[in-house]
Amino acid sequence: MVATLMTLAAIVSPAMQAQPTEATIESRARDVVALLNGAGDYEAVVAPPFRAAVPRARFDAIAAQLAQALGKPTGVERIEPAGPWSAHVRIAYERGTLKVDLALDPGNDHRITGLLTRGAEPQGPVAQTLDAVVERLASLPGTSAFAVSRLGDEAPQPTKARNATTPVAIGSAFKLVILAELVRSIEAGERKWNDVVTLDGSALPGGGYAQQPKGTRIALKELAERMISVSDNSATDILLFHLGRKKVEAMLPVVGFTDGGARNVPFLGALELFKLKGVDGGALGTRYLALDAKGRRALLDGTVRETPIAAIPRDLFQNGKPLRIAELEWFASPDDLIRAMDWLRRHMDGPAGAELRAVLSKNPGIPDATKHWRYVGYKGGSEPGVLTMAFLLQAQDGSWYAMAAGINDPAREVDTLQFTGLMTRALELAAPR
Repeated sequence: MVATLMTLAAIVSPAMQAQPTEATIESRARDVVALLNGAGDYEAVVAPPFRAAVPRARFDAIAAQLAQALGKPTGVERIEPAGPWSAHVRIAYERGTLKVDLALDPGNDHRITGLLTRGAEPQGPVAQTLDAVVERLASLPGTSAFAVSRLGDEAPQPTKARNATTPVAIGSAFKLVILAELVRSIEAGERKWNDVVTLDGSALPGGGYAQQPKGTRIALKELAERMISVSDNSATDILLFHLGRKKVEAMLPVVGFTDGGARNVPFLGALELFKLKGVDGGALGTRYLALDAKGRRALLDGTVRETPIAAIPRDLFQNGKPLRIAELEWFASPDDLIRAMDWLRRHMDGPAGAELRAVLSKNPGIPDATKHWRYVGYKGGSEPGVLTMAFLLQAQDGSWYAMAAGINDPAREVDTLQFTGLMTRALELAAPR
């Protein structure tokens, strides 16, 4: 699962230092074009934290995916400053334009610390209606599902849908259910946002807390914010097991997940999923799938927990090949995700409301969405063969909507650029005029 759908590396906020020259930013933008063309010195251009998050092989795989969709990158089209050491950059391709946010190290070498793609504009006619967007989604390889509904006092009212009741693998969008259980517990007086969790030394998947020492104290709000805004898997597992797996499972029908049986229970943590998919070539996952719910819980609490992280292949998910996405994942339909977003909306006026609004909206998923909507809440999810985007939306007139879409392809990686480009257009077209 990818922390942010279109992230090459998390953007680092550099300290305020001397202003860079336009030539410095332009030079690094040209370096990005060279890297996307398979040239350039990766170590000389990219800062170590970026390289750790995105090794050259992974960068090249993403560049190849971009080239397949847009052709060859041909140069820098435009640069717009965004901060002391950051800029919005448009990179021209043979068949379109790629939009990226670029961040540089304010130190002497000014290497790249962040590169975030913000979508692409392929050449060709732009979809003029939601029907056209849905048709193009349906033409992508794999199985796609889409829905947008108006929200009010009653159940969500669909305005456009395709396969809206079909459960698909959703990746990190499962974290909405954990957030809902946290909100429920706060409203019930069981917890407060500023309550802290003390790390007990248990193994954690990758994320901001994986290397923190035993005894580290972290506020629930911080964990929730990182779980939703950057899809931090370590924060996710801390929250899941602090709140209680069975408590989270109990929220599945409450928030409106209808596929909450055999495939979503037991409700897996991120590290558990990685072990099931990766250890011994997936043999651990095969054992898990052969068991009933009771046996699966026992395996998770025993063998899976005791299996060291080192047993997970280091290149898991790096080759772009989908791994058992129809069996080992979290599952929901677009309608399920819309109901979950609606449940969260209904609780934004409660005791947990102000913080909930902030947590859900920190990362809008698609930056351009905020041009068309007063409020944008978002959670997405991805891994090879899986891509999901779910939005909670308030129109300028105050009315509420939710939109969700997912695509699964067991044979190959999803065309992320086309999918997110279509969702960007859907968000624009669905906004009330």
